Amino acid sequence: MARSVNKVILIGNLGKDAETKFTPGGRSRTTFTVATSRSWKDAQSGEMREQTDWHNIVLWGQERVGEYLKKGKQIYLEGRLTSRSYETNEGKTAYITEVVCDNVMLLGSGGGGAGSDEGGSYSGGYSRGERGGGAAARSQQRPSDDGFAASDDDVPF
Repeated sequence: MARSVNKVILIGNLGKDAETKFTPGGRSRTTFTVATSRSWKDAQSGEMREQTDWHNIVLWGQERVGEYLKKGKQIYLEGRLTSRSYETNEGKTAYITEVVCDNVMLLGSGGGGAGSDEGGSYSGGYSRGERGGGAAARSQQRPSDDGFAASDDDVPF
């Protein structure tokens, strides 16, 4: 039988602050958008072109992570692509494609404007599963006095 893979890896910037809501059963659902951009030189005109894609992200069961996901922050995330349909208020069927996030890391650029105590340098991480025997411990890390709490395992490349 052929193997299949549904893996998404993105590095981009948050388009808005993360929003956390709770299901009737008490499970948290944090949603946010991530912008990724690419640029290239147009073959005909020789001009540089840029295209930005927006991705809808869903993170289940990690409401505390949402506190750090602020507009403009650069993040690394891993997850899987999923599509679903729902009924709009007008009674029409709408479709949406989302990335269900399994792992997210703040990379430390963007956001952190005036009045921010983070200064845009926090690089903590969160992972839903045990990865290399330390992901659960890393999910509880807070920035130290120097603002950096990542280990070598947190670097995505």
